[in-house]
Amino acid sequence: MKGLLIKKINRYFRGYRVFLALSLIMAFISALLSLYIPFLTGRAVDCILGPGRVDFRGAVRVMVLIALCASFTSLAQYIMNILNNKIACGVVRDMRDAAFKKIGKLPLSYLDDHPYGDILSRVISDADQFSDGLIMGFSQFFTGIVTIFGTLFFMLMIDLKMGLIVILLTPLSIFVAKFIAVHTYRHALTQAKVRGKETSFVNEMVGGSMVIKAFNREERVIKDFNEINEELRDASLKATFFSSLTNPSTRFVNNTVYAVIAIAGGFGALKGLMTVGELTSFLGYAREYTKPFNEITGVVTELQNALACAERLIDFIEEEEEEPDSEDALTLFGCSGEIDVDSISFSYTEDKELIRDFSLNVKPGQHIAIAGPTGCGKTTLINLLMRFYDVKEGSISVDGKDIRKVTRRSLRDSFGMVLQDTWLKSGTIRENLIMGDPSVSEEEMVAAAKDCHAHSFIMKLPQGYDTVISEDGGSLSAGQKQLLCITRAMLSKPSMLILDEATSNIDTRTEVKIQEAFHRIMDGKTGFIVAHRLSTIREADLILVMKDGNIIEQGNHEELLSRKGFYHELYQSQFAGNAT
Repeated sequence: MKGLLIKKINRYFRGYRVFLALSLIMAFISALLSLYIPFLTGRAVDCILGPGRVDFRGAVRVMVLIALCASFTSLAQYIMNILNNKIACGVVRDMRDAAFKKIGKLPLSYLDDHPYGDILSRVISDADQFSDGLIMGFSQFFTGIVTIFGTLFFMLMIDLKMGLIVILLTPLSIFVAKFIAVHTYRHALTQAKVRGKETSFVNEMVGGSMVIKAFNREERVIKDFNEINEELRDASLKATFFSSLTNPSTRFVNNTVYAVIAIAGGFGALKGLMTVGELTSFLGYAREYTKPFNEITGVVTELQNALACAERLIDFIEEEEEEPDSEDALTLFGCSGEIDVDSISFSYTEDKELIRDFSLNVKPGQHIAIAGPTGCGKTTLINLLMRFYDVKEGSISVDGKDIRKVTRRSLRDSFGMVLQDTWLKSGTIRENLIMGDPSVSEEEMVAAAKDCHAHSFIMKLPQGYDTVISEDGGSLSAGQKQLLCITRAMLSKPSMLILDEATSNIDTRTEVKIQEAFHRIMDGKTGFIVAHRLSTIREADLILVMKDGNIIEQGNHEELLSRKGFYHELYQSQFAGNAT
């Protein structure tokens, strides 16, 4: 499983192979030069021949070589660190790019079923954790490996038997490191998941802070947060506990190895099997040999955390995408607006059918209103028209073309859409209004804003149309944000228009004026109006009354009232008996 994950991560390193090769070369040079220093130190010690017998000239030459080795080692490490940071930051940037692009390719069902906070945690927090692990790994892992093999080579050259003792004792460190790494990875993955859960909860509570205060739910929210926070604390403690075992455990093993080597080497020097200088070099190499195990095991535990975060990020990147348009998909252009819904059935979940055997024929230029109680399928029908979801059975056609056989882009370009839930991006008012059609002229933009009764409040803002608003409209009122969204839809010049509770946040007086503007822009265009306020759909050419996923009544306003059916009941409930 982990091998497959590493193989997937490796794909993102392909563009950095040159930097990776240079980093390995710098690691090799750095480790080799640093390993040459203990050898030179032994040479310097052997320049002391006895009392009053010191080869000062030879000792100075050796000390100059040591200084040069130390200088070039530092330079190689500096270059290596720059390269490693470039690799790590570049790889994580590419993974973040892939994750962000994935958001636009995911089916709406995925975004509906997964908390936004968890997605945010994967793209931001998990990517940061992975980056930190990579930087540490590259900085210490390569030099550590080279150091281990290099010290073994020099130790075997100095004394074969002593070198073999070191090799025989090495598996102790490897066993300890592997034991800790396995447990660290498991707890790090749990920690990352709970962190995503907490991020999602905080994101949700901040977004709904007004509702929480209105219903005095602060204490309950704090209690729920504390439960998640406690869960994160437990997971973090377990992950930290196992990772903190690394250093003391490996140090104990390595110090034991060093003590054995020192005792054996001391006896060897007393028996004349090696010089004092060789013993000094050998002990220096023994110290250098054990040091990478401490560093590498620390790196391994950090990498376990990084891999756990990378797994969550890659799982998101590899989520099943929205089914792509077929290669022979048609492009809708200048469509007349004739829509035919033929015996469609649809459900969000397998166990609960929502729309059954639904049929509808809309002529070009007709204005279709959809009314009915909450949950009857009004907005679902709009989702199917826009291909946010595909029908399970039956078909929907625009101008005689099955929408599953046309490109999503051209289909959605043909519709202008205003939803009850407004969305504005961070940027200027102007940037938000021309989002659908950046080629719109200043005059067209201002004229549309006036038609939608947005111009007056826009001009009262500090910089007018160039006023920068924060995420989702910032301090603008719900009604003002909706007016901007209506203006944006009008400026996109769609062939068809969908209004899903488009005036729900607007006062009644402004609503009347907006309706007049809608009538002007919708003149000759097919339009769908979803509304709970039945006063907004009285002028519609055809009103579809939906209940439990089926059309139970249809006709214009007067016809439906005269039948004294379900529409009449809805109208009566809103207007207290005024049936006209």
